[in-house]
Amino acid sequence: MTEVREPHTVAVVGAGAAGTLTAVQLCETATRRRTPLGLVLLDPAPEAGRGTAYATRDPRHRLNVPAGGMSCYPDDPGHFTRWLCRHGEPSVTAADFATRYRYGAYLADTLAQAIVRAQGTVTVRRLRTRAERCTGTPEGGLALHLADGGHLAVDSVVLATGPAAPSASWAPPALRTSARFITAPWAPGALDGPLSDTADVLLVGTGLTAVDLSLSLDRPGRTVHALSRSGLLPQPHALTPAGPMSAPEGLDDTSLGRLRRAVYRHISRSVRTHGDWRPALDSLRPHTARLWESLTPEDRAEFLAREGALWNTHRHRMAPATAESVARACTARRLTVHTGAVTDTVEHDGSLLVTLSNGRTMHVGWVIDCSGPGRRFDDPLWRSLFASGAAVPGPLGMGVATRDGRLLDLEGRADRPLFTLGAPRRGELWETTAIPEIRVQAAALAAQLLAPLTGRTGRPRTSRRPVDGHGLALSTHAEAAAAYRSGLNRVLKVRAGAEDAFARAVAVDPGFALGHAALALLGHECGAAVDVPRALAEAQRSARDHADERERSFVEVVTRRVHGDDGDTALVRHLDAHPGDALALAAAVPTIAFSGVTDLDDDQALRLVERTSPAYDGHWFHTSLLAFLRQGQGRLHEAGELAHRALAVEPASGHAVHALAHVHYESGVHEAGREWLDGWVSGQGRGAVHRAHFSWHIALHELALDDPAAVRRRWFAQLAPGRMVTGVRALVDSGSLLWRARLSGSWPGELPTGNVLDTVAQDVLERPATAFTALHAAVALAAAGDLAALQRLRDHAAGADSVQREVIAPLCEAFAAVVEERFQDAVRGLDALLPVLRRVGGSAAQREVVEETLLYALVAAGRCDAARRLLDARLERKEAPRDRRMRAGLPA
Repeated sequence: MTEVREPHTVAVVGAGAAGTLTAVQLCETATRRRTPLGLVLLDPAPEAGRGTAYATRDPRHRLNVPAGGMSCYPDDPGHFTRWLCRHGEPSVTAADFATRYRYGAYLADTLAQAIVRAQGTVTVRRLRTRAERCTGTPEGGLALHLADGGHLAVDSVVLATGPAAPSASWAPPALRTSARFITAPWAPGALDGPLSDTADVLLVGTGLTAVDLSLSLDRPGRTVHALSRSGLLPQPHALTPAGPMSAPEGLDDTSLGRLRRAVYRHISRSVRTHGDWRPALDSLRPHTARLWESLTPEDRAEFLAREGALWNTHRHRMAPATAESVARACTARRLTVHTGAVTDTVEHDGSLLVTLSNGRTMHVGWVIDCSGPGRRFDDPLWRSLFASGAAVPGPLGMGVATRDGRLLDLEGRADRPLFTLGAPRRGELWETTAIPEIRVQAAALAAQLLAPLTGRTGRPRTSRRPVDGHGLALSTHAEAAAAYRSGLNRVLKVRAGAEDAFARAVAVDPGFALGHAALALLGHECGAAVDVPRALAEAQRSARDHADERERSFVEVVTRRVHGDDGDTALVRHLDAHPGDALALAAAVPTIAFSGVTDLDDDQALRLVERTSPAYDGHWFHTSLLAFLRQGQGRLHEAGELAHRALAVEPASGHAVHALAHVHYESGVHEAGREWLDGWVSGQGRGAVHRAHFSWHIALHELALDDPAAVRRRWFAQLAPGRMVTGVRALVDSGSLLWRARLSGSWPGELPTGNVLDTVAQDVLERPATAFTALHAAVALAAAGDLAALQRLRDHAAGADSVQREVIAPLCEAFAAVVEERFQDAVRGLDALLPVLRRVGGSAAQREVVEETLLYALVAAGRCDAARRLLDARLERKEAPRDRRMRAGLPA
């Protein structure tokens, strides 16, 4: 039966790793560009993604590349590691080596997710059959003739067939005909015989296949022999990888002799510098294809003859756990490695007498071909292509000849829509069989196949584009733009639900760059439940496909902020060019929602906001930001007026409420401030995304009013970690309030610090990324009395950025002195830090916790005169009944 051809259909022949990666990229690229596509996956295997390499269920068979190098996406290297964390391995790291079977499950799941997301744009069919011939059609397409007798007409074909099958040309004739010779060890049931008895086994080949099989076949009473011409086993990966190296100079010289000398000098330098040759070899990986292409055919042949085996054993390495198992088997003589070749075989009485080229003989029950892939493809489909001249062998007879993945015909032309990737390009690229190379080829191939359908810019531009809430054009359609405007409005008001709105925007338009970038920003800056690397990669891909200059600039800003790559400078530059970009302005100003541009002091931040003023024409959001910055300058009356002006237009403006909360606190208007803010939190503030922080402000009023019962009620009702307070907010708000309550005598008995620390990841507590987080981590750890964790935080800060080194590290020492009741030491440390504490960031109300700790230490050390002077200074700044009570209680 002949199937009806769909409008532009791509057939991917082979659903192993290469075919799966190609299908994923085709689905996601077509979806981003809204390009209708028919995709057919042809493979008789029961499950896509596994192929030969990842079907083994033996848990001893591990990947030979760490998890951090096995992502499906070249621009999202952590994708596989995060998948493992979500699927039962929460403690896995990028340096761990997963099992091959788990990786097959990852490939299958990633493809399934891509197909689900592509519904409505890409029609996917899975045919469990083989393609045996490929011919052209009058329309310029291709017809695949299937093993079940059917035909499939398509527009283009991707041959993702994996490595060529071993030819077993090395085997003597008597061995080739023996039932005890296994030529395809990974075929289902192929190893049933060797696994069911204890007879010795000969593995011909000493590469990674032989290593895996030696583990499966290892058992007491059996010797597994491994034989190859080099007698070299793969080298192990380092237990603790050394730092990266840059590639050496002299790689542009096309002479193999000079190139060889440059590489060996580079390896010697790596051994001297790192004590390890691996960084040197790994640094060559990005250049391998270019170097191979630059060599003459004679040089390539010489390299294969002289260095081929050495390169493979050092380049394709074993996982450390695998290497340890192999070493144990060798020590116990259950695995023996031989150098040479098989010259003769005689079958007698259920066993094989094998003679080697070194004259040695051995009796084995089985001989297994582990010699690696063959040079020529010999399945029916490839034979038909070679016979018709549609494909020709590649350089040195390896693989097939291609140009950028497109098959060359007998005339050297690349006219037919026939493509391939991975192992078939080995003659052209040399290194092309590993996932890091195949995933790059798959992405490039998807772009190449879809380019004629969508044009260079991706989707066609419409004459009128929708706009955001401030008149800036959006490269999307109306439905996605409406969801984006809703998310932006929630960000500007500091209300919950922004990430849900942005997620809706990219769900209806997966190619909407700004939607993905906004999600990445919220995940990175605000702790939203977003897969930040994934969202960022999608933003970058979509920006390349379809975005204007402003949108590309914003994606670059978010990229730099996430990667810590001078994002502040990029953000300021972006706002200079696009002052009306409200989301960028919100991210630039350090208020309640974002960390802001950390290099700007309050005056510089104010100038930045003032420069953008003409683009907003008195908009409530811009007025709210001005109010917050004015209070930071101490211009409290002006800040209050601006906040009230903004709230008159938008009563839910969180930035204006935040500014007014600081105005009330710094003015000493505690009773009225508590009443007003409590009313707002119970009303308009119900939807605030940082509602706990507003509750923290109310609790500060209650501390100042010397109302311990109210403080405790507030903490348990609105600030105890749980549904309302999670992540870093538990440190910044809940933990700091507990410590301040203890210092002022408002919380007798044990502090519930365990609730706070259990909510925060250990990395955040002991290895925080910013000085502001580190300050509050130190406060929480001091409140818990955890001196060991304080020391670990101090050690981290000592090796971090300059603010952590110069402020946080000595602050940890001072807090430790308070916990240990070395109050004189604590006073000296804290007093020295007050003048530089502003460098940590945050508001004066947040940094005030250090001053209150100093006050506590002064009183505990008996330095009442100094404590009185500090209290007088505080009361001069703002009235507080608690400070009055503490001053009155000091001895004369």
